[in-house]
Amino acid sequence: MHSVTVRKGPREYSLHDITWTDDYAWLRDKESPELIAHLEAENAHTEAAMESTAALRKTLYDEILGRIQQTDLSVPVKEGPYFYYSRTEEGKQYPIYCRKHLSLEAEEEVYLDSNELAAGHEYFQIGVLETSPNHHLLAYSTDIAGDEDYTIRVKDLNSGALLSDEIETTYDTLTWAADNRTFFYSVLDAARRPYRILRHRLGEAASQDQLVFEETDERFRLDAYLTRSDQFILMEAESSTTTEISITSAADPEAGFRVFRPRQQDIEYALTHQGDWFYLRINDRGRNFRLVRTPVTNWSEEAWEEILPHRPDVYLEGVTAFENYLIATERYEGLQRFRYLKKGENEWRTIHFSEQAYAADLTGNLEFGATTLRYSYQSPVTPPSVFDFDFETQTHELKKRTAIPGDFDPTRYAIERTMARSHDGAEIPLILVHRKDLDLSKPQPLLLYGYGAYGVNMDASFSTARFSLLDRGVIYAIAQVRGGAEMGQPWHDAGRMLQKRNSFLDFIAAAQSLLDRGRTTKEQLIIEGGSAGGLLVGAAVTMRPDLFGGVLAHVPFVDVVNTMLDASLPLTVGEYEEWGNPADAQYFHAIREYSPYDNTKPAAYPSMLVTAGLNDPRVSYWEPAKWVARLREVNLHSSEILLKVNMGAGHFGASGRYDRLHEIAFEYAWLLKTWGLL
Repeated sequence: MHSVTVRKGPREYSLHDITWTDDYAWLRDKESPELIAHLEAENAHTEAAMESTAALRKTLYDEILGRIQQTDLSVPVKEGPYFYYSRTEEGKQYPIYCRKHLSLEAEEEVYLDSNELAAGHEYFQIGVLETSPNHHLLAYSTDIAGDEDYTIRVKDLNSGALLSDEIETTYDTLTWAADNRTFFYSVLDAARRPYRILRHRLGEAASQDQLVFEETDERFRLDAYLTRSDQFILMEAESSTTTEISITSAADPEAGFRVFRPRQQDIEYALTHQGDWFYLRINDRGRNFRLVRTPVTNWSEEAWEEILPHRPDVYLEGVTAFENYLIATERYEGLQRFRYLKKGENEWRTIHFSEQAYAADLTGNLEFGATTLRYSYQSPVTPPSVFDFDFETQTHELKKRTAIPGDFDPTRYAIERTMARSHDGAEIPLILVHRKDLDLSKPQPLLLYGYGAYGVNMDASFSTARFSLLDRGVIYAIAQVRGGAEMGQPWHDAGRMLQKRNSFLDFIAAAQSLLDRGRTTKEQLIIEGGSAGGLLVGAAVTMRPDLFGGVLAHVPFVDVVNTMLDASLPLTVGEYEEWGNPADAQYFHAIREYSPYDNTKPAAYPSMLVTAGLNDPRVSYWEPAKWVARLREVNLHSSEILLKVNMGAGHFGASGRYDRLHEIAFEYAWLLKTWGLL
């Protein structure tokens, strides 16, 4: 087996009367040949450690692939005179984007083939994909490194030719004005923050583009988008806690933007437009938001009319306007629901879902005048499905349910939603999925997943791959710990800043509850998380290394002190409102108390598989690399701690769908090997 040697290259730090040494600071030197050699040696070591699973990996890959309809197409979405959709072809890694004119029976027009654009690139990702209002032009952007740095190009859809317009170093923002020759886009600063909005006219060089706005507060990121009514362009400056939106007419792209409501610390809001009104979702009266409206011609707060009050038990996640309907996306008791209000009426009606746990979202609602609401729905046992809900008849029409080839039968599996009591009495939602015929009278292998940050919700979604674990007798569980917003924005607040330890203690409590109920044993309990969820599992195993049999950590954010002290890194300044600024002593001490890298002390650690992406702009590759090196140095157990680095991708791993399946098969093989289920 290959071995990995880590060269010592310590660096000393001192802050707030504390001095510490980082023995692995040299791993940050991405340009160093020694660093690249080290990462390649790590990959060779991991591959050698996993050599015995080669046949299993192929079996898993074939199983997972066998549950995917390789040649498939999405539900067509009507926009103007066209029906737009994407499709996949067997053997091709990426989607093909198509449309048909006026009728689904019309001849197909392929307007962008991602596979052609991806040829010759190890990584490929589409950023924006926006047709002009007259549907004659397509603006699209691509990332070929995984660093989320996109290049915009424009294609003439009549001739198929690319125009001369090409703009580099952009982010995934682009919105057309009504004149079909002007669009707005965002560009990145040195810390990869979208900090400028520019206006581009077709045919002009990018150097001639006019700066619309530059955001100087490094906590804020910029975005620009069109209202669903197509009448207004909104420019949004947003931090983790604060919003400011400016408005201009889509019909007059050279007119200046006017601020709707000046930014006020800790006040977030969002706008949608319908007829004579702007509808405003805002948290000025409570963390879970309320809904008000104001005339398009009068934005003063004196003109605001409340439509939905703030409710402490209901989180108003979003509001969408149709020409004659308002849609509220809400979360009640941890579950999503849709409510709608017809124009001119006062009674809100609710769209309910019956399963114990699920994930639902609005999708493909491009026609402002539509009388149906399109939404997606899935659960751990229900494949992704697209429905149209008719507002007038109150009926649901299934447009498409993802086909699962093979002998998949959803009735073989059970979903359970329960609670775990945390250290302070908080009840933490737990979702479990397993085979119905699994013997629950004795402990079973269990994979516990969590995230718990940024107010991001970990809902119960479907995974074709997961059945390769469930069918081998594994229980899959999700812990909806504080830091997410499953139970409303106060749930997020209780797991951020100085309250961040709650997230980790919630996760440990969830694990302990599963042990107490006899669902699993410590040896059979593996925990999984990625990015901020990697911090979650990293902190949990650092606090309680005795509690787990394994850790699967994807691109984990584990070097928290060093990263949050480096304002030049992407995301750092913008995330002071999530983790705290360590320049302030109270936040420094709070972060240092839980940062996995800084708290990795001699202990018997369980087996671990840790992943990284060399081009990752969100969690730099050196965080997992340094953590693994330190873990190995102090581990008092003979357990394997492996690092797997994707040398040609970023935060989200492989971009091609077949390449991604190989990554999943590798991770699942590691899980099964760790459980002894080879």
